[in-house]
Order: sequence, then structure tokens, then C-alpha cells
Amino acid sequence: MAASVDVVEFQLGEEHYALDIQIAREIVEMMPITPLPRAPEYLAGIINLRGEITNIIDLRDLLGLPASAEAENRKIVVLMPDVASGSNVGIIVDDVHSVISIHNEQIERINDGITSSISGYVKAIIKIGDEEDEKTKTLIIWLDIQKVISDLGYYQNAP
Repeated sequence: MAASVDVVEFQLGEEHYALDIQIAREIVEMMPITPLPRAPEYLAGIINLRGEITNIIDLRDLLGLPASAEAENRKIVVLMPDVASGSNVGIIVDDVHSVISIHNEQIERINDGITSSISGYVKAIIKIGDEEDEKTKTLIIWLDIQKVISDLGYYQNAP
């Protein structure tokens, strides 16, 4: 039996993305976010999540993706504290689909020849769907959220 790994599949705009399940603490419904003055554009603000102040990052802004008119199913994926040096952090996504198990043959590593501002944060591309029919395959961009957060530098100096 081939080795498999579980990821959380989510959506930003029309595109499907994934993150490692072990870094996701929980998924909560969108709630009012208190903006912080002079915060970076990607920092939507803070929420009080069961008595803990949690920083909320708009993943779309952080990755430089266009704004989406669809806000109906937006969710907050709360990350494990060790992802952000012990800080409570959540990321806003347009929708969360499911937890999926992927096998090694479904994973396509990105080669170094592809360059964009986001490629350093892409672990791999996941191919889901019918093996015989290429047209029915869905491509999911597997993000290295831990690297995205650590590269912000914001949490490097957190108390």
C-alpha cells in the first residue's frame, strides 16, 4: 500500500489549495474581526476566540491574489501555535472543502524552473480525479503555510 498524507483542501477564488492537516488546529465560521491600526495589509485584525486573542491573516492579500466578491462561505483556519512561534494565528479562506488523503503518485513536485512570487511557498501540486480522463482531474496547490508565516518576520519577534 502506498504511503498517504492528509491535507485540508480549501478554496481562494476559483482555485483549490491545501495545507498540512497537522498544522490546522480548528476551522471556525467567519466572525467579526477587529482591525488593528497601522497593521500590514495582509493582517485583517484580531478576534477573541474562546478567550484567546488570535491574529487573523487574509491569505488572499498575503499571496497577492485578487479580491473575491464571494464572502458567503468564508472560514478561518486556526493554526497550531508552534506554526507562528507560539502566537495564535488564523488564516481567512473563501471555503473549506474537506480533509483528503493523498498518495505519493498524486503529488507532483514543482521544479526550480518555475518562478513566481508564490512558488517558494508551494510544496507541490496535488492531482485529484480520474486517472484515465485528464480533463476531469482537479489540480490543488499544496501550500507550505508554515514557511509563509515564518517568512513574514512578524512572528519572529513575538514574545
